[in-house]
Amino acid sequence: MTTTRTGLPAPVPRLLLAGPGGVVRAAGAVSVLVALVARGPVDAVLLVLVLGGLVVPVVVRAPAALDAAYGASLLVAAWCAVLELYQAVPWLDVVAHVGVTGLVAAVAHLALARTTGAVPDPTAVPHPTAVPDPTAVHGRAARAGAVVVTVALGLALSALWEVGEYVGHTYVDDAIFVTYADTVGDLVAGGVGSVAAGLWLVSPGRRGT
Repeated sequence: MTTTRTGLPAPVPRLLLAGPGGVVRAAGAVSVLVALVARGPVDAVLLVLVLGGLVVPVVVRAPAALDAAYGASLLVAAWCAVLELYQAVPWLDVVAHVGVTGLVAAVAHLALARTTGAVPDPTAVPHPTAVPDPTAVHGRAARAGAVVVTVALGLALSALWEVGEYVGHTYVDDAIFVTYADTVGDLVAGGVGSVAAGLWLVSPGRRGT
């Protein structure tokens, strides 16, 4: 996390362009202009929505690695959609659901914890120590609970995405690919990604970030 000379967190506007995540956000802003000129207003709107999403890690003060990975995944996934690469390379859809869903679930978990306090901060849960003691049991339980929350958020977001695809297919454009197998496969991929993200959030290296 970027801090000022006083040791306090830097203000949000400064954080927008700080570190690797700042580079991704700058690329997102450029992408909006490129999409508007080269692809048209519809694709530009999609990139504007993505650009808005890139600000979330800054607001919740996510770890720098998560900030950059989350932003890059959203931006790449959006450009794959704009350039219709999912139709040309079918397996890209599975990769996107694993990676993007997991990273979005991780950021959503931090947002829920740090803005509402509804769940414990997953980066601050106790970790087991090498010496057996009662806190080690509690630490394992807390870590497991944090992973479950991340997975639940990932599956919920995946379900909402699939509902959006169905609505789009039914009422907007029937070219949007929707089948039972595709929906279940996307949900499973999102769940796998969310498990990985939850485990990463509670890993010892993330503690206190």
